[in-house]
Amino acid sequence: MTHLSGGDRIRLSTGHEVTLPLVTETTVAGAVLPARYDVAESLLPDGLTPVRVTARQAAVVLLCVEYHRIGDDAMAPYDEFAVLIGATAEGWQPPLVPLLTRDIGGYVWSLPVTTEPARALGDEIWGYPKTVADITHRDDVTRRETTIVEDGERVATVSIDWPRTWERRETVESYAVREGRLERTLVEFQGKLGAAPLSGRVDVDLGDHDRADTLRSLDLGSRSVLRFSLEGRITYGAGRSVER
Repeated sequence: MTHLSGGDRIRLSTGHEVTLPLVTETTVAGAVLPARYDVAESLLPDGLTPVRVTARQAAVVLLCVEYHRIGDDAMAPYDEFAVLIGATAEGWQPPLVPLLTRDIGGYVWSLPVTTEPARALGDEIWGYPKTVADITHRDDVTRRETTIVEDGERVATVSIDWPRTWERRETVESYAVREGRLERTLVEFQGKLGAAPLSGRVDVDLGDHDRADTLRSLDLGSRSVLRFSLEGRITYGAGRSVER
């Protein structure tokens, strides 16, 4: 297991200061959905290859995130909706192998958040393509329903059932392009993690926003490869250049 270390203090353009690794307290509902491989490939930068779930399908990850605390209360809590393309920097691999070996990362393709400090945080430190939007989570004992509205148009409404949870820790990688350079960031999940494979308890209703049109072109499958959740901490390390 790779652990995050450091202690870099960074001041954002908004005046907020954070320390890396950045520890956040969160509630997450997420799903990995099959998608058209050719479209997913077209959304990735040079240096990354889509992870295949079948010979012709890639993996797209949807994350509906509520941040309760960011660092040492570095900024106000905010909400987020992430769309990631499952990717690897290791070149072509057989279907599902990166998922089974956990040699998988997610290229952050879209990341609307609800506040300007949250947008600056992701953009200025990691190069994440954050935008400011209206995001509403509706939770009950069975599921989370998240609606994203940006530029006055609905992007999507995503509903994900909560899986059963247990205490554990997992580390994954995110990819983004910052200042023209492909970088990878270690992201550690710790707390009550849930996972349910091959689940139909995920609904994605796309809206009229331009970003919804791109999501529609991915032809996202109605049955998830994996449905998951977290009640606990997400820790973000510093971005590091991907060797090509």
